[in-house]
Amino acid sequence: MKLFNRLATILLFIGVLPPFLSTAQTTDSDEKPNILFILSDDHTSQAWGIYGGPLTDYVQNKNIKRLVKEGTVLNNAFCTNSICTPSRGSILTGQYSHINQVFTLSEPLPKGHPNIAKTFGENGYQTAIIGKWHLVGQPEGFDYFNVLPGQGRYWNPILKSKEGWGDGYDASKGKEYKGFSTDVITDLTIEHLKQRDTSKPFLMFCNFKATHEPFDYPERFKDLYVDMEVPAPESLFDFSPETTGRTFIGQKLEKLGKRWDNATKDPENWWTTYPGLPYPLDGLDSIQKRKKIHQKLVKDFMRCGAAIDDNIGKLLDYLETEGIADNTIVVYTADQGYFLGEHGFFDKRMIYEESLRMPFVIRYPKEIKEGKRIDDIILNIDFPALLVDYAGIERPNYMQGESFRENLKGNTPETWRKQMYYRYWLHHPERPAHFGIRNDRYKLAFFYGQPLNKKGTNKETTEPAWEFFDLLEDPKELHNAIAESKYADIIVKMKIELLRERKNYNDLDKDSEVMQAILEKEFE
Repeated sequence: MKLFNRLATILLFIGVLPPFLSTAQTTDSDEKPNILFILSDDHTSQAWGIYGGPLTDYVQNKNIKRLVKEGTVLNNAFCTNSICTPSRGSILTGQYSHINQVFTLSEPLPKGHPNIAKTFGENGYQTAIIGKWHLVGQPEGFDYFNVLPGQGRYWNPILKSKEGWGDGYDASKGKEYKGFSTDVITDLTIEHLKQRDTSKPFLMFCNFKATHEPFDYPERFKDLYVDMEVPAPESLFDFSPETTGRTFIGQKLEKLGKRWDNATKDPENWWTTYPGLPYPLDGLDSIQKRKKIHQKLVKDFMRCGAAIDDNIGKLLDYLETEGIADNTIVVYTADQGYFLGEHGFFDKRMIYEESLRMPFVIRYPKEIKEGKRIDDIILNIDFPALLVDYAGIERPNYMQGESFRENLKGNTPETWRKQMYYRYWLHHPERPAHFGIRNDRYKLAFFYGQPLNKKGTNKETTEPAWEFFDLLEDPKELHNAIAESKYADIIVKMKIELLRERKNYNDLDKDSEVMQAILEKEFE
């Protein structure tokens, strides 16, 4: 190929290039691009340092900034179900949870279900996934996989391949790798890419466990933020639903403090280990305790994120050294957002912005403009549609999402969505099951509060409740305005749009008499 191009260039230069001999079919621009998809866990936009907020000047992010400078950032990317396993299912299939059947934390993708790895493999790509999988069953469609059992562990992680497979958390036949998981997963990714067939393009998923709880970090970051106080979000002292009019209790920071206490007192029987214990909270009033819990959470989270940033740099440097950076699409994103003290919460799950939003940056030197930001509403179900578009593959019928390739060029189609639909299924009385709709200004959420026999749900139901936020007047969602008369007409219109989105995605709860009764009453 290189010899052909050199000959064609020489002949063109001396003016004797035969009419049948053309470089058009042999230039690098016509090669199918490689794809490196880097996916972290819970690495929320507040901790990226590129989306504003109180942590902007504290985050270690030189390699994220490198990607941002050389690529394009999505300002309004959202997940369709804010929890690890379902979001990963959507990224792989381009489908909502009710289509791919991954509703909570306990379901695998159905055997034989279509996914992006199968589609790329059928079209000449080498496919691999290394790191966090979290979809219970054995990965299908990948030429190679080496993944954590369940969440896996931060130190000396065990990974399992086809030869040592056992569904779920079974790690009995896996292999232990010495070191910190983020470093290990990166090194294994690079090692695998070095052994690839260079005559074929690759689709490579590099999936970090970080920054999932317990937010651990390598030794090199243990002194980061020591003797420093990081700023708090303005809603840190939201202690109850009465504060803002929200309709649920949520996952309060004090629960995280209790977990630290349990892990300190009974480390042998607690589900994980946390860095920096013991971390005493005794004798503090409610304000002091919440402030102290917040400080540890955020510092540990940013230390954990700093290791991700380190390793993004290692991956980018490898592409440069290998000479394939220009023909490799690099995506860095997280499976959902995460609360870092906003509303007094930790964890994710809810339709509120900090949980709903997915940070996302993409670099592709051949086509994507440098240093740009896109405000269009993009969903995780759109990610695989974009990637097949770049690979020259016709979008499969199984994908509900749409390619946003033209959006990234600055040519947003007139038909592009103006609103997004969200549904969370893993019901608990403190975090009720709900669905909702968000457009560029308003958000409407319906907390129907039913387990619907989904795995892992709590059987205790909650009364149906509505929440509405004006994101222009109230961007931090500090006031549930569902009862305000000035929004009455808007809310009626949004309820109609919500029903339309449910119909559009075929999420109609037809098999549930309980839901049909609730919907008939609430949408009459």
